[in-house]
Amino acid sequence: MSPTRGAAAPVAPPTPGRPDKPRGGRFGSLAGWAQRHRWAALLIWVAVLAAVTLVSGAAGSAYKNNFALPGTDSQAATDLFTKHGSAQAGDSVDIVLKDSQGLDGRKAGVEKMLTEVKGLPGVADVRSPYADASAVSRDGTIGYATVTLDGKAEAVPKEDITAIIDTAKSAESGGLQVELGGEAVRGAQEKGSPTAELAGILAAVIILGLLFGSLVAASVPLITALFAVGSALGLIVLASHVFTIADFTPPITMLVGLGVGIDYALLIFYRYRHELTDGAEPAEATRKALDAAGRTVFFAGCTVIIALLGLVALGLGSLQGVALALALTVLTTMAASLILLPALLAVFGRRIQRHVLKHAARAEANGKVEGRRWRALAAAVQRRPLPALLVATFALLALSAPALSMRLGFADAGNDPATTTSRQAYDLLAEGFGPGFNGPLIVLVQGDEAAGQGVRSELAKAEGVATASPAMPSEDGALSTVIVYPETSPQAEGTADLVHHLRDDVAPGLEHDTGAEILVGGSVAASQDFADTVSQRLPLFVAVVVGMSSLLLMLVFRSVWIPVKAALLNLLSISAALGAMTLVFQYGWFGVQQGPIEAFLPVLIFAIVFGLSMDYEVFLVSRIHEEWERTKDHSLAVREGLATTGKVITAAGAIMIVVFGAFMLSADRMLQQFGLGLAVAILVDALVIRCLIVPAVMQLLGKRAWWLPAPLARRLPKVALERPANS
Repeated sequence: MSPTRGAAAPVAPPTPGRPDKPRGGRFGSLAGWAQRHRWAALLIWVAVLAAVTLVSGAAGSAYKNNFALPGTDSQAATDLFTKHGSAQAGDSVDIVLKDSQGLDGRKAGVEKMLTEVKGLPGVADVRSPYADASAVSRDGTIGYATVTLDGKAEAVPKEDITAIIDTAKSAESGGLQVELGGEAVRGAQEKGSPTAELAGILAAVIILGLLFGSLVAASVPLITALFAVGSALGLIVLASHVFTIADFTPPITMLVGLGVGIDYALLIFYRYRHELTDGAEPAEATRKALDAAGRTVFFAGCTVIIALLGLVALGLGSLQGVALALALTVLTTMAASLILLPALLAVFGRRIQRHVLKHAARAEANGKVEGRRWRALAAAVQRRPLPALLVATFALLALSAPALSMRLGFADAGNDPATTTSRQAYDLLAEGFGPGFNGPLIVLVQGDEAAGQGVRSELAKAEGVATASPAMPSEDGALSTVIVYPETSPQAEGTADLVHHLRDDVAPGLEHDTGAEILVGGSVAASQDFADTVSQRLPLFVAVVVGMSSLLLMLVFRSVWIPVKAALLNLLSISAALGAMTLVFQYGWFGVQQGPIEAFLPVLIFAIVFGLSMDYEVFLVSRIHEEWERTKDHSLAVREGLATTGKVITAAGAIMIVVFGAFMLSADRMLQQFGLGLAVAILVDALVIRCLIVPAVMQLLGKRAWWLPAPLARRLPKVALERPANS
């Protein structure tokens, strides 16, 4: 953008003996290379995308869900269970049967079906409900058969589980209902078509088209993002063979990659358009745009990567792999914006230039001034900065308040769509055996059989326990297993309280009386351990990410208050997003089924949103800083900064909101929560914080916004973010 408005910029005399050529930084030089070798750059990206896609397709994925947490009771129980052996080494599938006339009359048909299931691949054993009286409800109408798999659910091929489902369902006839439950069945169910991804892309195209009024101009940021996401997805498939990466990573990667990729390309492309309207030729405009907005994108991308890599330090199993995958995605999108985008601008530059100049001439003829409305908004906020700040902050704090009561956990079959067989099985088991039957606690007793029976009798009396199974000795007799069924459902707050009650109040006394070591494990207890670990480690994670990001901002803007303001406002947008998630998914607003928030989502959303919020913070404040350096008029700098960035920040935010919000269309509850959290955070950040709170705070701070203690100023290295447009 031109350093002056309405007048020609002063031109420095050329250096004797050297051509009068604008100097550029490293990003401008990179753009120049991509322009000169445009076809080579494009072919390199096409070749990379094709090679990665082919190799990853041939290698296949090796995603693994690993939420093991060494040092927790649930993990210790699992290790002991494996060490001493058990009758059920693999995961299991429940075949749930219901006949309102009673299951006794269905024995022949059911036994025949179970015999067929036992002969299927992946099946280690089948236990009939007719061989175990406890597997049939008291009224005799509901029962279940247990199918033991020959491995963990994620290791059994999907087609083997599908064969079990089809064989079991074939026994349905007359009044007999057959449904199947278990994690293996949930994983084998169809997840639906990629409606969310397609809807997000379509919405992004529409917004880009409305913003630029040209199909070619709108397609450039989108093509850049699609190339980056496609390459990243293939690399993540290959990385899954080396790192532990969860199977829910690809849709999250696509979600974040599309939003970030379009966002970064748009920030650069919008600066490119401004350079064209200021009279620069396409090649020069590209270099200037990369030297200015390209630096912002590079800094913002590094901030996101730092925040994501902070998740690795949490040591939370598969979450480390998710963080690495997302960091790789952001790195790829950043590289595409800095290399592929300049090549595309070199190919389409003349067509885009004609459209931009034609549009600018038409706007000038109609008397339209670029950024007029944003300049008026900034002026209105500056006239009443304190009321604007207080009203906006109070509204966001009110939205954040529900996050204080957020319960962390994991979705189970009770959150599946009502039409799925896993949900039907869940409901039938709860109907026949009580709500706690779907989430039993596995209590391991290290001691003799007498100790196990003694522990079992005391556990059955504990508050919140519906019933406890007889103590079952391990193969070597070194420990006993007691299955405890809570009175409440797996996701109920009462079940979480029961886990803590058994560990903190019941187990210590029993250990003292029996001399045996007691561990409370099982999937429900493991989920609670994961949630507790996240809660314990979150403050340290937040401190590290906020501290690193604030230090980077201090280096860039050479100010104490700018990074403090950015950190506080970013935390406010994140807390508002978590509050909205709590209202919708935990308290069931808008008819959504109530349940806990996925335990790993708060830290994941924090890392992503904190980094993305820095995009808009840096883009807006750097423009304010540029005007401040030029005019030394703080009020003018704030108005011009918002006027020149308000439109692109809003457009970029709108694109990210529709891309993230589109994942509310997914059938997966976790993706719904993730999409809503990111969409609300970006909505709050792009509209409320950047357009209201930041101008208000900057106006109140005045010249103090750029204050840096002299001793600190002497020690900090100088890092230039924005290069002036005439550099």
